[in-house]
Amino acid sequence: MYVGTLSFDLLLGDVRSLKEKRSVVRPIVAELQRKYAVSAAEVDHMDLHRRAVIGLALVSGDAGHVSEVLDQCERLVAARPEVELLSVRRRFHGEDD
Repeated sequence: MYVGTLSFDLLLGDVRSLKEKRSVVRPIVAELQRKYAVSAAEVDHMDLHRRAVIGLALVSGDAGHVSEVLDQCERLVAARPEVELLSVRRRFHGEDD
């Protein structure tokens, strides 16, 4: 069994309220879940309206599949024009861990 996680630290564009923040973050989380069958959620900076951290996790029996899906998720978030990707933290846990 292989587990991969990503944590995206995002700076949101012209967002002035937590309601506007939700309208930016929720579609990203939903698209990650729908397209790649990952578990995803906003996990930090809930009280800040211009910052967000989205975390996601994936479990698979194939290490190559985990790496490929994590790469695709990272490209999807990086391509979103309404957010600036400040950093990405990737973790991979394999059978030897």
